[in-house]
Amino acid sequence: MDKFRPKYHFTPERNWMNDPNGMVFFNGEYHLFYQHHPHSALPGPMHWGHAISSDMVNWEHCPIALYPDENGVIFSGSAVVDWEDTSGFFGGKPGLVAIFTHHDRMPGMDRVRERQSLAYSLDSGRSWIKYSDNPVLESDRFVDFRDPKVFWHSDSKRWVMILASGQSVCLYHSDNLKEWTFSSEFGHGNGSHDGVWECPDLFALPVDGDPSRMKWVMIVSIGRPEQGTMTQYFIGEFDGHSFVNDNPADVVLRLDHGSDNYAGVSWSDVPEEDGRRNYIAWMSNGKYAIVTPTDEWRSAMTVPRTLTLESRHNQIRLIQNPVRELEQIRISILSLEETSIEEAQLHIAGLELDSFEMIAEFVPGMTKALTIKVRASDSQQTVIGYEANQNEIYVDRTRSGIIDFHKGFAGIHAVKLATATESIKLHIFVDRSSVEVFVNDGIAVITDLIFPEPGATGLELSASEAGMRLRRFELFKLG
Repeated sequence: MDKFRPKYHFTPERNWMNDPNGMVFFNGEYHLFYQHHPHSALPGPMHWGHAISSDMVNWEHCPIALYPDENGVIFSGSAVVDWEDTSGFFGGKPGLVAIFTHHDRMPGMDRVRERQSLAYSLDSGRSWIKYSDNPVLESDRFVDFRDPKVFWHSDSKRWVMILASGQSVCLYHSDNLKEWTFSSEFGHGNGSHDGVWECPDLFALPVDGDPSRMKWVMIVSIGRPEQGTMTQYFIGEFDGHSFVNDNPADVVLRLDHGSDNYAGVSWSDVPEEDGRRNYIAWMSNGKYAIVTPTDEWRSAMTVPRTLTLESRHNQIRLIQNPVRELEQIRISILSLEETSIEEAQLHIAGLELDSFEMIAEFVPGMTKALTIKVRASDSQQTVIGYEANQNEIYVDRTRSGIIDFHKGFAGIHAVKLATATESIKLHIFVDRSSVEVFVNDGIAVITDLIFPEPGATGLELSASEAGMRLRRFELFKLG
């Protein structure tokens, strides 16, 4: 038995995977490419792995899309639908273009070189042709110059590229995807600079669903060598040339408060009638990714999430919620309303679950502490909890199973609530090797890997006060 392979999270068939790449929707299909070493469960010369889905939940593995070549190995990047054939690759029809980083060393030197290149597909992404004049963009200024995310900017009627450049991002524009002109640079003095910036994304979203109030969201992952990788985001204005941050420069907005959400980017070209901005991330951490206790495969993706902008507590914040397609794989186990914690515990006492979804809603003033133990046994447990004194939600994986593969793995990850009075809703996804906790309809998320033994399938609810009431408690099998 492959005891840690998730039931409903994406994993490679075998060997190493990290960052999601080239995420695009075309002809009714979601494409997920990813950083892949096909010959080992450890990192190596990077390729683009590939999978296709109609719903972001059930995935079909495809042959490797991009192989290393004379220009280097294939690092992260994006893909777009060239609807008007601005590139000239498709004879006037729409087609897919991938924009990615070639990574190698300069001839006769020890210096790393990163350049941007193109590939295109004439068969809806099943096979790829590399552009004969690669690379299309390089820089003498930056050693770290990678992870291009490209999108069509309708107001200026041209392509825009955002890519990571050390501890900033650079913006470029193009009419044809082949020739790029520098627009601007953003980042100096803004947000966190604990590590190199990577895997940027930039897109517009309506605030509170109002199309007359559009804001731009910039996502930037941070490769912190000591603390472990994390992701931040900015909210502001973008005119096709420059991004301006709405918040004070020293404000750091974290996308996820757990340890295992990195390099996430959004799908491009989702149809207007759908209207969602859907996102997925690598569910691991550069601090310990190469030593996690899986054998034939390594790493998973988070559940796909829909991103929105909402006004919460007089601030505009990025909200994440699991995509609605996950509801298709639900099997209802339990649904309770206005029940005591003891009554809910009686209903779940005999259950054995390794992969499930839970919704628990309660009023914080009724208890000083609530704990939910998942993947529990006599010796193992992952604890999801609420602490009134700290006014926070936390995930404690210090006894979650195998934890000794890296000194920085075991720990407690927490997020403070904006107020101490509002009803608290925890929307929890547990799989064979992960926990994702969506707090209060997505205002905060904690994503953590866990590695429990297969027999650790218990579930337990408790509170510091007897008779504490749950407004709502739902439980679903998934997979």
